[in-house]
Amino acid sequence: MKKIIFSVLLMAGVLASVNIQAQEGMSADTVNLDAMTYAELSEQMIENLRQGKSTKAIQEKLANVSEKELKASLDSEGERKAFWLNVYNAYVQIILTEDPELFEDRDSVFGYNFFSSPQITIAGKDVSFDDIEHGIIRRSKVKISGGYASNPFPGGYEKKFRWYEVDPRIHFALNCGAAACPYIAAYDPDRVNEQLDITTKQYLEKTTDYYPEENRVVVNKLMSWFRADFGGKSGAVQMLKDYEIIPQDADPSVEFKEYDWTLELGNYKDI
Repeated sequence: MKKIIFSVLLMAGVLASVNIQAQEGMSADTVNLDAMTYAELSEQMIENLRQGKSTKAIQEKLANVSEKELKASLDSEGERKAFWLNVYNAYVQIILTEDPELFEDRDSVFGYNFFSSPQITIAGKDVSFDDIEHGIIRRSKVKISGGYASNPFPGGYEKKFRWYEVDPRIHFALNCGAAACPYIAAYDPDRVNEQLDITTKQYLEKTTDYYPEENRVVVNKLMSWFRADFGGKSGAVQMLKDYEIIPQDADPSVEFKEYDWTLELGNYKDI
């Protein structure tokens, strides 16, 4: 009889433990996600990728939310900035981890192009990395114009979600998968501007070569490709001064480094 009672109690304990673990798993995978804003979900997606955890549940939520609900959630500059930076960086890692060879098609004019082909579903719409970077984050800029030309006819989706103004610091936050790209950070809507200052300073310190005796500075090619975002060469020099990369009284000539397009994934950093 005692053995029977002991067995029953043991089984009850095991079932209770399994139930608690199931509830905890549900809390981690479902309840907590439901309690997050969409900017927080995008931040969590970066954290999950960094920790080798699944992002499927978050991807589904971002794909299935209505445009109206997403727009209402991204109701501040911080929410909007953090969301789109995290979404861009997360999906680069997701897509290229699954199929690294897609990165070889980044310059294709016909057929699939890694940057310009729609392959990310947000609020029911398939968008490309170019749509996110140049349409939404850079506020309807034409990709190959150096930042001097804007798209005169942006779509409704783009106008609904694009940033309030062009922020040159984003070029030191977006990671396209290349070795020359900046680190990947999980951007927090409450700290995103502080984080962008940190990533900008770190990237400029890492990639800038200053030769005072020759009165010249060599900077990353990003400052050439998107020169208008920085205010031209004079704006780029001023940014180097603002982030204490070169002295305030310096007036160097500016040269640009070649960009290293070697594929390099998983380049995360805490900020």
